[in-house]
Amino acid sequence: PASLPTGLLVNSVVRQAGLDGKAAYVLQRGDPDRGMMLVKLRGQRDDSCRLELQQRDLDGQLQWVPALPGGAPDEAKIDGYIARAQGRDPDLWVVEIEVTDSNAANPFKEIT
Repeated sequence: PASLPTGLLVNSVVRQAGLDGKAAYVLQRGDPDRGMMLVKLRGQRDDSCRLELQQRDLDGQLQWVPALPGGAPDEAKIDGYIARAQGRDPDLWVVEIEVTDSNAANPFKEIT
């Protein structure tokens, strides 16, 4: 099945976050049709962070996986990862979403 263009998907999630009273920021705009994504989930309640990246599995299906597995990385490690990824991929989308805590669901998982 065809998926939504990345730009439309990002705009939809950012708009919904605003309607839900949460902040969401596009830190880097990538390819509007097929750019891959990094999503930083920043916990308002506990000041924690989580970073997920979008990638294809062996069957070519998009999935969301932790970018930095192995526990809760600090924000400096997450920001460093984002900076390196931005340098490698100009088509990458980077979105930061404020959630209740960093264990909250990635809103992109519900759509993709």
